[in-house]
Amino acid sequence: MNILDKIIADKFKEVELKKSLIPVSQLENSVLFDRKCFSLAENLKSGSGIIAEHKRRSPSKSVINQSLNVQDVVTGYESADASGISVLTDGKYFGGSLEDLLYARASVNIPILRKEFMIDDYQVKEAKAYGADAILLIAAVLSEKQLIHLADSAKDLGMDVLLEIHNKEELQKSLKVNADMIGVNNRNLKTFEVSIENSKELAELIPNEIVKVSESGISNTQAIADLKNYGYQGFLIGENFMKTDDPGAAAKEFIKELKSIA
Repeated sequence: MNILDKIIADKFKEVELKKSLIPVSQLENSVLFDRKCFSLAENLKSGSGIIAEHKRRSPSKSVINQSLNVQDVVTGYESADASGISVLTDGKYFGGSLEDLLYARASVNIPILRKEFMIDDYQVKEAKAYGADAILLIAAVLSEKQLIHLADSAKDLGMDVLLEIHNKEELQKSLKVNADMIGVNNRNLKTFEVSIENSKELAELIPNEIVKVSESGISNTQAIADLKNYGYQGFLIGENFMKTDDPGAAAKEFIKELKSIA
């Protein structure tokens, strides 16, 4: 089993357990369930294009930053002029939680993406109940049918959908999905090697009406300037900011530099 298979196997158990504890009706009655979402896709088109991530650890890097609280990180990102914020909610492998999402929502007024391994409708409702504006769907772990179904569920609740792909095959099965954004992950899930050439190679195959997002391995503004030539409007950056003592300040410096070369 590779790491992704392990994560998904654990996720099925986790979701079944949660369903037995918190019924869907309880999620639908939450305070945030009826709030109108901010559009991450629209924000990427009109702003800096940076989706800044809150991420404590990862399977490939173990600990990135466990010492900061989520409120400080996300308010720092908002004042840095990020277009959106990605909050990891997986506990076992990334050290995140739904509480992180809730605290983030209470702290900022920009779009928040729930970064999670989505496999079930229940998680889509959870995302809405805890204040997310957008969800991530990963083509590597879902069938075309599942992708279509989960995307439609999110759209019905007023959320945007970021659909993540790694290669041409995954893009092929994503073309019928009602996604607002297609994210090309530059990390090879089997080897964990990272190359932004992946985003460049897949760019022309992504329909123009969908916002293109490049994910992983973006550590300098030149890479973004380069990717913009391929039609990318969104750039997901996690470890580059989180590995510093002050992710908000790191994001501010980065976005300031990005504007100066734009």
